[in-house]
Amino acid sequence: MTKRLNILLVGYVVKDVEHIRETLEAGGLYFELECVTTADAFPKVLVECPWDIILSDDAMPDLGAEGVLFHLAMHHLAIPVIVVSSQGSDKLAAHYMKAGAQDFILISCMVRLVPAVQRSLKQMETLRHFRETQLALQKSEALFRAIASNLPGLVFQFLLNENGCKSFSYVSEGSVMLLGILPTALIAQPDLFTDLILPEDKADYDKLMQASARYFSTWNWEGRIQVKGDPDIKWVSLRATPRRSLNGAILWDGIVMNISRNKQAEIEIARSHAQLAELSSYLQKVKEHERARIAREIHDDIGGTLAAIKCELLPFLDTKLRAPDFYQQKATSIEELVDYVIDSTRRISMDLRPGILDCGIVAAIEWQAREFSKRTEIPCQFYCDNEEIPLDADLAIAIFRIFQEILTNISKHASASNVSVKLFEKNGWVFLRATDNGRGIRESDINKPGSFGIRGMRERCQQLGGELHVNGVPEKETCVIIQIPVNGKG
Repeated sequence: MTKRLNILLVGYVVKDVEHIRETLEAGGLYFELECVTTADAFPKVLVECPWDIILSDDAMPDLGAEGVLFHLAMHHLAIPVIVVSSQGSDKLAAHYMKAGAQDFILISCMVRLVPAVQRSLKQMETLRHFRETQLALQKSEALFRAIASNLPGLVFQFLLNENGCKSFSYVSEGSVMLLGILPTALIAQPDLFTDLILPEDKADYDKLMQASARYFSTWNWEGRIQVKGDPDIKWVSLRATPRRSLNGAILWDGIVMNISRNKQAEIEIARSHAQLAELSSYLQKVKEHERARIAREIHDDIGGTLAAIKCELLPFLDTKLRAPDFYQQKATSIEELVDYVIDSTRRISMDLRPGILDCGIVAAIEWQAREFSKRTEIPCQFYCDNEEIPLDADLAIAIFRIFQEILTNISKHASASNVSVKLFEKNGWVFLRATDNGRGIRESDINKPGSFGIRGMRERCQQLGGELHVNGVPEKETCVIIQIPVNGKG
C-alpha cells in the first residue's frame, strides 16, 4: 500500500507502541501514528484528523476497546477498529467482534496485524463505494419518479417472456389520467390496456410489437382507445425501446401519450388543404411543377458537374508521382468541366434542355456513361439493343437527369470499381438499370431524411407515372432501376 495512513493508537504503553510501529513498518505500510492514553483526550483527538484506522487495547479500565467502539457507534463514525491486546481468549475476541471490531489480535501474534489492517481498509473502501452507489441509486430513482409523475403521459416497462406471457413491471401514475386505471391494477392485469384498444387497431398493435421484439427496433404505434365510461375516443402514441433482460425475456421501456389534439388538428388541416386544392388546383400544380423542375435541374446538372470537378481535383491532393501530362490532362478536363458548368447555367436559365438529347436518349445515355468513365476512371459499360428509343422530349430529359443523379451518387458514395448500365424498351415501358459493385446501400440509407438525390429521382419517376427501385447488397452492389411508360402516363 502506497497511501500514507493516519493510524490512532488508544490505550497502549510505550513498549507496545514501539512494537506496533516496528510491525507496521516491517509490513511496508506508510503511516503517521498518534497515541492517546487518557479518556478525556480521546474525543478531541478523534475529530482532529481523518483517521483511517484505530488500534485499541483493553488493558486500561477507563480507555479500553469497548469504550472506543461504543463512542464510535454513538457518534456514527465509520472508522475501522482492530483490537490489539496483550491478553485475551476466544470468548473475549467474539465479544469485541460482536461490538463492531474488525479483528482481534494478540500482541504475541503480531504477524497478523498488517494483513488485518489491509483487509479492514479494503472492507471500509468497499463499504464506502456501496453506500455511494446506493445513495446515487436512490437519487436516480427519486429523479425518475419525479420526471415520470410530471410527464404528460404514461411511462411503463413492458415484459414479453419467451413463453409469450406479457406483463407490466412498472407503470407510472399517469395511467390514471390517460387510461382511468390504477398502476397496481394494470400491473396485476396487463390485458386491461389492450382491452381499451379499438378492435380495428389491435392487429397493428400486436404486429408492431412482434416486429420490435424480432428485430429489436423501436416500437412505434399510434392507435385509438376508449376508456371505460368515457364516450370519447382517444388517439394515443406508444413509443418504446426494447432490450434483453437477464432471464432472456424482452423488456421495453416506453411512454404512451395522448395525441388526440394532434390527430384532430391533422384531420382539420387535411380538410382545409382539400378545400384549397379544389379552389386553386391548376395554379398550384403549375407553380409547384415549375419550382420542382428548376430545383431538380440545378441539383442534377450543376451539382453533378461540381462533384466531377472535385473528383478531378483529388489526384492533386495525394503524394503519388505522375507525369506532367497527367496533370495537364486533369487541368484541361477541369477547365472543360468549368466551361460545362457555365454552359449548364446558361442552358438552365434559357431552356434546361441538354443539347446531346437532340441525338436521342440512347446517344445521350451512352455519352454520359463515357464522360463518367473519363472523369472518375471507373469503367462504365453501356448496353442497349436499340439504336434509338423514340421518346417525348420531357421524358427523355427526365431519364437523362435521373441517370446523371445515379452516376453522381455512385461517384460520391459507392466506392465502386465497375458500373454497368442497360437501357431498353418493353411493352410500352422504358427501363434504365444501373448496377455498381461498390459498398451497397441499406434500407436506412434510402429512407433517411438527407437522401435528397433518391427522393428527387423517385419524385420525378412518379410524376411521369413510373417507379424507381433501389436494391442493395451490403459490401457487394447497388442496383437502381427506373421504369417509366413511354407515353409518360402509366
